[in-house]
Amino acid sequence: MADTIVVGVTGAPVADRAVEWAIGRASQRRQSIELVSVVGGAVGTVGEDDVLNAVLDDTARMLEQHAARVTAAGVPVTTRVEAGNPVHVLIAASESAALLVIGSDYRGPSGGRARGAHGIRIASAAECPVVVVPDYDLEEGHGVVVGLDGSEVSEAALRFAAAEADRQGEPLIAVSVWTPLAAPRNDLAVYPELYLTNMQAATEEMQALALGGIRSDFPDLEVVRRVEQGYPSQIINEAAEGARLAVVGTHGRGAFARFLLGSISHEVLARLATVTAVVR
Repeated sequence: MADTIVVGVTGAPVADRAVEWAIGRASQRRQSIELVSVVGGAVGTVGEDDVLNAVLDDTARMLEQHAARVTAAGVPVTTRVEAGNPVHVLIAASESAALLVIGSDYRGPSGGRARGAHGIRIASAAECPVVVVPDYDLEEGHGVVVGLDGSEVSEAALRFAAAEADRQGEPLIAVSVWTPLAAPRNDLAVYPELYLTNMQAATEEMQALALGGIRSDFPDLEVVRRVEQGYPSQIINEAAEGARLAVVGTHGRGAFARFLLGSISHEVLARLATVTAVVR
């Protein structure tokens, strides 16, 4: 299963996009795909078994239709239908997967924020990188965007993004954002020029150090550096518009707390500018 891409499939239209993205990735990397669909909501009431079995059968038929597309693309595929909690089942599946792919209900800038909470919880707790596919048509992208803040989490995101960019022959677009200290004054507060200059310089230095090892591992990789003042999730999503992939990091957590993403990665997923990978 280490070379398997697990795709969480639902009856929503975005499932087609998620499966299609996984087919492209698996074809390039010579990986297999496992399509997983979870029927939730069973409570054990009298007479529920017949209903549940019918839903499981319908779900299995839906997966077979998706599987036929995967097979036609020359990618090995298996399917699995389970009854239970979708979040728990997909997190468990991630333990032995190379990648987990899920769809989002985000439908573009005019569609508001993503509404479903399941995707956030899955991305927070999965044991492998999670790729989230938005539910709207994306133009052919260029470049792989990665958010860097000098943390160990962003280093993992950088390694993933660099490998993806190198494999696809795309430039790696490294984005680091610094935000001035918030002051209890009005929005017209003026910061000393020395402070702003030093914040920019310190962030540029942090980014350069982070990228140092990448250049030796991927000598032919084109790296584009962006260091800007602003709010991280907004700048990252602006950079990701028109990109092939965006990558952000999230802290791995234990027990209950692990179902919470960091605020930046959460906000990036709430308004997906492109297909986005969450790496811990």
